[in-house]
Amino acid sequence: MPATFPRCVIVPLPDDQVSFTIDGVERLRWHAATNAPRPFFYPFLGPSGQALTRMGHPGAPNHDHHRSIWFAHHKVLGIDFWGDTSPARIRQLEWLAYHDGDAEAVMGVKLGWFDGHDPKPLMTQEVIAAARPFDVDDTLLEIQTTLTPTADMLELEKTNFGLLAVRVAKSLSAHFGGGQIVDSEGRVGEPAIFGQRAAWMDYSGPVEPDAEEGITFHDHPDNPGHPTHWHVREDGWMGASLCFAEGRVITKSMPLRLRYLLHAHRDGADAVRAKRVQKIFAELPAFTVTKAKVKHETWTIARGERA
Repeated sequence: MPATFPRCVIVPLPDDQVSFTIDGVERLRWHAATNAPRPFFYPFLGPSGQALTRMGHPGAPNHDHHRSIWFAHHKVLGIDFWGDTSPARIRQLEWLAYHDGDAEAVMGVKLGWFDGHDPKPLMTQEVIAAARPFDVDDTLLEIQTTLTPTADMLELEKTNFGLLAVRVAKSLSAHFGGGQIVDSEGRVGEPAIFGQRAAWMDYSGPVEPDAEEGITFHDHPDNPGHPTHWHVREDGWMGASLCFAEGRVITKSMPLRLRYLLHAHRDGADAVRAKRVQKIFAELPAFTVTKAKVKHETWTIARGERA
């Protein structure tokens, strides 16, 4: 296919939104407008075209901070970046690059974590998101993020809540719908899985009367603490809980880089398929962001050395 018309395309939209399309069909959208406390992805579409994620909790309005797919952390220097009641905010500072291609569409953005008082962010967050086709009509969403404090060091305190979470569609929820949670160790359901370590987590359920789809959430082997602890709930969400067991200090000289992958797939959980995707993900080099060396571009995102 000519470079002018690649399969995977980034489409910037009004109101600080970015659409990820594959073969002309939207698979994912990024929202960075300031009318929400932090950016998020919504929707993340399954093979049938149905949204596999949702905005907010099906039955609890005090969980409106559950915005589909989002980054947050409950305790950063004692400041709540998880809920909506704190003055703390995560804001997009700039977009870095949009790259189209036959293999994947890649977006890079820079975020700032603000405590609500100091005009300078506590830390910056580089987010690189790549969407690509898999097994005909599945979608792989790879998310790489790098956290860098503006001071010499900063602590992400011990908490279940953070750093990357997914609120699934109501029909996928084990409580509100007909869904099921399964992990890489073969455990099933919230009581068996909550707080346990696993290489991947799957939340699947019905999206139509005769169709089942889901999301498999993969933790990269190079992430600190891999396999990660998981915070999962039968009411419809799952989170890779980086600081479940202990806090983590990050420094300006050694930023924290994390890599995750979300697989929007047809049918229910499939351990063989998930192991195959985990192997593919483990072997992919990490992304690097460098100053562009071509005309009319500021930054270039490319796959470089492994994290």
